[in-house]
Amino acid sequence: MTLSVDQSEIQFDTLADRITGAVVLSGDPNWDTARQPWNLANDQRPNAVVLPADADDISAVVLFAKNNGLRVVPQGTGHLASPLGDLTGSILLNTSSIKWIDIDPDDQVVRVGAGVVWGEVTSALAGTGLTALAGSSSDVGVVGYTLGGGYSWLSREYGLAASSVTAIDVVTADGELRHLTADSNSELFWALRGGGGNSAIVTAIAFEVVPIADIYAGMLMYPLDRAPEVFTAYERWTRDLTDHATTCVRLLRLPPMPELPDFLRGQSFVVVDGAINASDAEADTLLAPLRDLNPSIDTFARIPTDQLGLMHMDPPAPVPAISDGMILDALTPAAIETLMQLAGPDIESALLLVDLRHLGGAVGHRDPRGGAIDHLPGRFLLYTVGIAPDAVTAGIVGREVRMLIESLTPWANDKDYSNFREATASPKRFYSTGVLARLRAVKRAYDPANVIRTSHELI
Repeated sequence: MTLSVDQSEIQFDTLADRITGAVVLSGDPNWDTARQPWNLANDQRPNAVVLPADADDISAVVLFAKNNGLRVVPQGTGHLASPLGDLTGSILLNTSSIKWIDIDPDDQVVRVGAGVVWGEVTSALAGTGLTALAGSSSDVGVVGYTLGGGYSWLSREYGLAASSVTAIDVVTADGELRHLTADSNSELFWALRGGGGNSAIVTAIAFEVVPIADIYAGMLMYPLDRAPEVFTAYERWTRDLTDHATTCVRLLRLPPMPELPDFLRGQSFVVVDGAINASDAEADTLLAPLRDLNPSIDTFARIPTDQLGLMHMDPPAPVPAISDGMILDALTPAAIETLMQLAGPDIESALLLVDLRHLGGAVGHRDPRGGAIDHLPGRFLLYTVGIAPDAVTAGIVGREVRMLIESLTPWANDKDYSNFREATASPKRFYSTGVLARLRAVKRAYDPANVIRTSHELI
């Protein structure tokens, strides 16, 4: 839904007078910074950007938008900005300023404001002996990641991050501040955990953490020309793998970035990385079949869990990129051959990486505590991305991403993981018929005028 709104008729100064935070308009000195998502390939042009200071500010923004025929797009970091498309008729609600972290070590619960990213949480937990079910990238926002499900380096043992949520504070489309738990506003609480922020704007979220201080984790890196062999060995290795291991295999073509060490800069590899929550001896035994392939680089070792966010070497700063993802039910020899034909060692690929993250274990089973998404089906979670600094490169990368997704469709599950879908997709790709009907009922109950807009909408 896109509204046609004449911005000149909207008195944004009246909104600025009502809130503690800032209203930023086109032409203001900080306009480009305020509207910028993490993915610089997206040129977001809303009618205004608001940087709220607290939940009261968000309530004022929602009511102002509703009274002026605008929609509200909450965004913490902008990691999933691509599916939003045109933001005409919208206020972009940049929640990145709402940053605070409360840790309850006795109950093993952490509560954070809407703008907190995972690196800030893991740093705050350092030395406590507690670990969050955090994403692989330290600069991903806690809220967006968790509302989409939340696959972590502990998922095969502990399930999705969304199922660890104990409470959510929100502003609904009527401007009301509500506290959600399994016993209070329970239907909305269910919907947000995996259903995304479609029905309310999150101001704070609380979640359980687990008592793990350190973990055996790292990377095995092989020359890219060994990719078919390594992918085949990895698929075989994961068939009976313990749930204590959550790992990934990927094709990785590193750009000549100055922040990378010399031995990695501009190089290409096939990589197995991940985390194993077991003793060193048990982990070494598990890794033996992959180490028998003689990797060029082996960094697996016991590390503090607050360092897990650095292991995957995700870009540390905003970049222009094109990406997409899917869930694979199988990685057959034919699927591996197809993948190699598109992005393997004999191809001059524009893709920075192709990740296949191992599913199953706890993440593959329904969690009785869970919400709208309480597990992920399939065997592997695929994600691919390429850097797109200009229009010509964007066209090349976009074609390669689409070709990869389309070519692997014969082995795909009929459901996707919304956090990895960077293209517009039907909600039927994320939810069963029954779950989608229930989510839409929650949306109608709490946001009948469809004021709140997110990357993957329900209608």
